[in-house]
Amino acid sequence: MPLLGAHMSVAGGLHHAFDHLSKVGGEALQIFTRNQRQWQAAPVSEEEAAAFRAAWQAAGEPPVAAHNSYLINLAGNKPETEERSIAALVAELERCRILEIPWLIMHPGSHLGQGTKAGLARCSRNLDTVLEEAGKANRVTILLENTAGQGTNLGRSFEELAAIIAACRQPQRFGICFDTCHAFAAGYDLRTPQAYRKTFAELDRIIGLERLHFFHLNDALKPLGSRVDRHTHIGQGEIGRAGFGLLMNDPRFRRHPMVLETDKGPDLREDIENLAVLRGLMTS
Repeated sequence: MPLLGAHMSVAGGLHHAFDHLSKVGGEALQIFTRNQRQWQAAPVSEEEAAAFRAAWQAAGEPPVAAHNSYLINLAGNKPETEERSIAALVAELERCRILEIPWLIMHPGSHLGQGTKAGLARCSRNLDTVLEEAGKANRVTILLENTAGQGTNLGRSFEELAAIIAACRQPQRFGICFDTCHAFAAGYDLRTPQAYRKTFAELDRIIGLERLHFFHLNDALKPLGSRVDRHTHIGQGEIGRAGFGLLMNDPRFRRHPMVLETDKGPDLREDIENLAVLRGLMTS
């Protein structure tokens, strides 16, 4: 069965994320390694990294991914933001390397009016620069996350994600994180067996399922093709339990990490409930 979990807070120390994961019975984890809405971030200390790795081992070594800062935009045409984004992503990769986190998930960015083609090309060029500056010792895999395509955001279509990867000098360094809400908002239906098969057949044909390493499990508050990114709890949105049931029982993804990004309070009750719904959909 899939490895289910959630995005967890690191307040008070990165290692505390594993305590939160344990409280909800999670088997996969996503974190921000630093505040996702600030440019300046302190490097990870050796003491911090040791505490994180010890907690990870004590938790049974579940799969872990980091999500990058929301400020980063490698596709935009504003030189100052572009420069800061490159430096910030290099720092993100370095924190993942020190923490031994294998995947860094990122949004492709926004073209900010210059057009999709130019934005995609700029994103690829800047990713090449990021990997060069990160150095050969850094082998963290960057997972491009599909988006709803809101505004000038790139990554709505599988073709756009494939174009970014193909234009990079080291395509082997990239994979995909599939967000269910984003896919649905972008027009990829998941609600019926026929629609589900079509969506993942397209992903396989255009990108390749071998590049798909991680899932974000979010129901969609807005209709199919709305291009509006609004997450809601599993079974309470437009995708519904039937769509998630198809994903939970797809043998191709039986060992893939899948995490919630839905709203929750400090007691994590919503995560517990959402994970129970997902596990209840498994038929084998």
